Amino acid sequence: MSDARVLAAEAVESHVRAFFEGHSVEVVDHDLGPERREVVPGLRVLVVGPGPRSDSWAYVTAGCWAAMEKDGHGLEFVMTAHVRDQRFIELMAMIACYHCGGHQLDLEHSMPIGEPWVPGSICDHLLISLPYLHGPDLEHCPVPGGHARILWTLPVTTAEIEFRRRHGHEALEQLFDKAEIIPTDPFRASVA
Repeated sequence: MSDARVLAAEAVESHVRAFFEGHSVEVVDHDLGPERREVVPGLRVLVVGPGPRSDSWAYVTAGCWAAMEKDGHGLEFVMTAHVRDQRFIELMAMIACYHCGGHQLDLEHSMPIGEPWVPGSICDHLLISLPYLHGPDLEHCPVPGGHARILWTLPVTTAEIEFRRRHGHEALEQLFDKAEIIPTDPFRASVA
């Protein structure tokens, strides 16, 4: 792995550790397998435990920016969940492979998971959104030679994705606000 990729991943890790000061942060090198490893070399998933900023778990990619940056700008992703589970590490690796493997994600995009977020959940897609639970201080991450934007991957339902296609992203987010969803609840009802 090139020095630039290592430095970028280290910058993301440092940013996440500083933002989540007082939380435990574990770095997981997820084995993607030989074909996928080439798509996102050196992918790490940062697993952030509950603490003073949040009582939830956060999972953050480190490696997408280095694989996909253009003119110094690129993305990383954060997911927030109710527990620590290997499933969420695997989902973050899936997001990284999807994004870096030909399906470039961005704000207001979505990704099908192909199965429930967790067993029994009706959430089977991920919506790429601003990291509302954490704010712009997590979203904006300086890296050597540029800037990474950390976007939220919010689990949503097929019906919510269909609603967004018909009425727009902002209309869906207004429904979330009106319903006062708990985004870390894998068993929440669909708002659409």
